Amino acid sequence: MFGCLVAGRLVQGDPTRVDETHFIFNLVDTENISHVVIFMLGTVPFPDGLGGAVYFGWPTTAGLTWQYLGHVSNDKPSAIFKLCKAKPIENAGFGSTFGGGTSTNAQIGIAVESINEIIQRTPNSNTQASKVESFREFSQKMLESFFNYASSFAVTQSQMVPQPDTTFIPADAIQKWFDNFQRKLSQDLYFWRT
Repeated sequence: MFGCLVAGRLVQGDPTRVDETHFIFNLVDTENISHVVIFMLGTVPFPDGLGGAVYFGWPTTAGLTWQYLGHVSNDKPSAIFKLCKAKPIENAGFGSTFGGGTSTNAQIGIAVESINEIIQRTPNSNTQASKVESFREFSQKMLESFFNYASSFAVTQSQMVPQPDTTFIPADAIQKWFDNFQRKLSQDLYFWRT
């Protein structure tokens, strides 16, 4: 019914079923997880009035601490969640429901619940579904704007007038930076965080 994709890893399409309404995806190497995508496989829809509340179980010395991320439903069959800034918060009563919190790995828990109750919850602002395409578009426009602005000051060597208090940067240096930044951005939207 559900799939899980951690950025940069293979898709997990077979969650562990705890009971009829609770499912778990185990995540390894939690320090290197920045985003996770939860999606419905399209084979089994939710029954009317139900959806999947998505929780992130972060390992702590006391076990897993669960944090509400958001949801998936028939009307919203997939979501991207930012985990790189997720901080453990109080358990909120879900530790025993999703397997006791004894795992040393992080987990994604999905609880099938009333969609009316799910949509009333507010995810932590640090983990809300990211708007990857909007961010990519903003980054691209910002780069183009900077490049165009800096290029508007370009002069040839014969046009240069000595100005001892002004620093000049070769236009080809800006072009190289622009090309390099675009290449990195196309490979990893969040490369600049490292």
